[in-house]
Amino acid sequence: MESPKNSLIPSFLYSSSSSPRSFLLDQVLNSNSNAAFASSNLEKSPSPTSMISRKNFLIASPTEPGKGIEMYSPAFYAACTFGGILSCGLTHMTVTPLDLVKCNMQIDPAKYKSISSGFGILLKEQGVKGFFRGWVPTLLGYSAQGACKFGFYEYFKKTYSDLAGPEYTAKYKTLIYLAGSASAEVIADIALCPFEAVKVRVQTQPGFARGMSDGFPKFIKSEGYGGLYKGLAPLWGRQIPYTMMKFASFETIVEMIYKYAIPNPKSECSKGLQLGVSFAGGYVAGVFCAIVSHPADNLVSFLNNAKGATVGDAVKKIGMVGLFTRGLPLRIVMIGTLTGAQWGLYDAFKVFVGLPTTGGVAPAPAIAATEAKA
Repeated sequence: MESPKNSLIPSFLYSSSSSPRSFLLDQVLNSNSNAAFASSNLEKSPSPTSMISRKNFLIASPTEPGKGIEMYSPAFYAACTFGGILSCGLTHMTVTPLDLVKCNMQIDPAKYKSISSGFGILLKEQGVKGFFRGWVPTLLGYSAQGACKFGFYEYFKKTYSDLAGPEYTAKYKTLIYLAGSASAEVIADIALCPFEAVKVRVQTQPGFARGMSDGFPKFIKSEGYGGLYKGLAPLWGRQIPYTMMKFASFETIVEMIYKYAIPNPKSECSKGLQLGVSFAGGYVAGVFCAIVSHPADNLVSFLNNAKGATVGDAVKKIGMVGLFTRGLPLRIVMIGTLTGAQWGLYDAFKVFVGLPTTGGVAPAPAIAATEAKA
């Protein structure tokens, strides 16, 4: 009977050991111990040479113990991409009420003076449904961003590590994390920007639109297609430092937790403990992320709300101090929780498909081992 878990992930992310192709591949790889059996199967099935080239694409199903995705294979990057969709899309959608209050506090601080009063005003004016206004562009935009952010981060981290070599990767690992995350976020924000523009307009201008379906065409009619990317530069200014801090600090914090707070090596820790470390490391990293990226977050909210506004207009109206402080406490709570949940979900999905959790081991031995296999 097919495991119900299989329906939770795309079929290309796992293979069943009962399939003839996977069974044959096992026999070919273990032909020294059972050559006669492998030979008899080879006569009935396609050439193993054509299937060995597909080895990287075959991933054990959740019911197959001891098997998993081959690191840095196409299937590995596909799994990381799908994990990024789940971690970013679902978490951002969940905190839509917090994001809604935060955006309104940034746009109209005279009306929305605090977190509690902000929730009270929204509840009075728009009802409970109003707390989730803009959830569709949030889900779509941050799912696209998460796919690019996590998928390309793993790709660029491996690419830059290979270029640097094991010795320099171990010595300058933080720079590798920073460069890989920055490169990934440049791409991720191009995917996010149109959705973010519509989201902010829907959330901060009551009556503009109900959501994505009517908000997107209205935005195009008002601003043109170029208006969807009006906030790209401030978005890069917000998200690139945020993501650099998110990944580099997470990798560093997790490594320190395993080194100083947990007596056993990561390989001897239970999966539950490893996922707990991922959440804790993600939450602490999220606090740093919120502080670093907050001025640009205020700029993005201002520019996407006011037609024809410029960065200079935003600085003049909000003030330099306001750029760093307006809405910051709420954003620290929101981003800390968000980032912790994202890393927890991302690593939980990696464990589900047979991959190790992120971070906690020195990079050089892993890279050396990969090179030795190649």
